[in-house]
Amino acid sequence: MRLATFNIESLDMGPGTEVPLSARIFVLRPILERIAADILCLQEVNGQHVPDAPERRLVALDRLIDGTRYETYHRAASSGPSGRGVASVHNLVTLSRFPIRERREVRHERVAPLRHAYLTGAASGGEPQAIAFDRPLLFCALELPGGRRLDVINLHLRASRASAIPGGKLTGSQWGSTSAWAEGYFLSAFKRTAQALELRLLVDDLLDQDPGRLIAVAGDFNAADHETPLRLAAAAAAAVGNAALAARSLLVLDRAIASERRWSVRHRGHREMLDHLLASPALARHLRAIEVHNDTVADEASEAAIAGSSHAPLIAEFAWD
Repeated sequence: MRLATFNIESLDMGPGTEVPLSARIFVLRPILERIAADILCLQEVNGQHVPDAPERRLVALDRLIDGTRYETYHRAASSGPSGRGVASVHNLVTLSRFPIRERREVRHERVAPLRHAYLTGAASGGEPQAIAFDRPLLFCALELPGGRRLDVINLHLRASRASAIPGGKLTGSQWGSTSAWAEGYFLSAFKRTAQALELRLLVDDLLDQDPGRLIAVAGDFNAADHETPLRLAAAAAAAVGNAALAARSLLVLDRAIASERRWSVRHRGHREMLDHLLASPALARHLRAIEVHNDTVADEASEAAIAGSSHAPLIAEFAWD
């Protein structure tokens, strides 16, 4: 069984797109074929309007996977703000060769939105506002051969770029003050960390039901190995200080990749592993191999438009004796 995660980076179509969909398909389709996943967790899949349809649909994704192994896979996607269709941007999509027996979105079930009164910008001094997560966690329960159940959590945590502050910017990329930028950066860090906490609470809930559960967490954490979101999600026994809780940890599978190869994003030449695959101990013991396909990943700070993605796909292979 091959399980993969890939931030496909704003897959879209139409006149407003920076790179035509046809050019993106030319680059991305061979990458998807090389991944050869049985379960594929995608991030940043945009939704499109369809004539005479009230909701957005994943038309660009349908065109990308047309004629590939993924065309006939079972599918689950995060939903739009109204609960119908998908969102305009940055949907989570899980494609599975195996039947999806349960699907749900987890968003502020255990961690409430931060109530924050803006300190800078045009809204400074106003009433506290709810600061919500940008996206849910997408949970799927899959039925594997032999009657096994695999829980897959697809995620895309908030990027480290500063969140918008009303009146805080002079232009789309230029902040009006360092204070406004700092407040925006704080809000992004809060959302990323708080959603990692909600992930940990969800994993604990699943393990409460069955300590031997097969759980995989896949996605763009927007966090490197040493950063708080990944540490929260993993809850390593050494960090908790209690060996008896080791069975509740998640193992960061990509730590098995050689250090010189372990990166999924390049920014101005600096390489970081921001995309991760985590597994419960019951699943991790079946790991046979893990790889990252970063051979052709472009630098995300490049001024040239990127037809593929500035993220590398990460693939883990499991086998049952």
